[in-house]
Amino acid sequence: MTTPQAYRGAKIGLPQSGPGSLTTAGPRLGAFVVDALASTLVASLFVHGHGSTFADKLPGSWSLIPLAVDYLLGILLAGRTVGMYLFGLRLIRVDRTAAVDPGRVVIRTVMLFLLVPALVFDRDGRGLHDRVTDTAVVRA
Repeated sequence: MTTPQAYRGAKIGLPQSGPGSLTTAGPRLGAFVVDALASTLVASLFVHGHGSTFADKLPGSWSLIPLAVDYLLGILLAGRTVGMYLFGLRLIRVDRTAAVDPGRVVIRTVMLFLLVPALVFDRDGRGLHDRVTDTAVVRA
């Protein structure tokens, strides 16, 4: 029989609250929505859909390109995306104190684009894409 953990993030050595503690799903989802909307706006500057309704005029899948750039460059250069910045979040490695390396960022981004890993959480609230890459989204 395993003993229950004291709080979310205890087993990976993160504080219970404050900076460096695991964030909840709400701010993570909010940051993702901000990133998705910003990416759609950026893509719409370059790609114009044709049609009579608002949805027909959106850039569609082209918005994935600025979203990928936001995730890849944002995390590599600043440890966070635009949405993460606005929600006071950042991405860290949990296996050691070091910046998240490019390989982990690419793997995490590809898995995030599949959406299924982001919907599968463990007891700490970390998605499958975070567990595979030994990362966690924490309060900045």
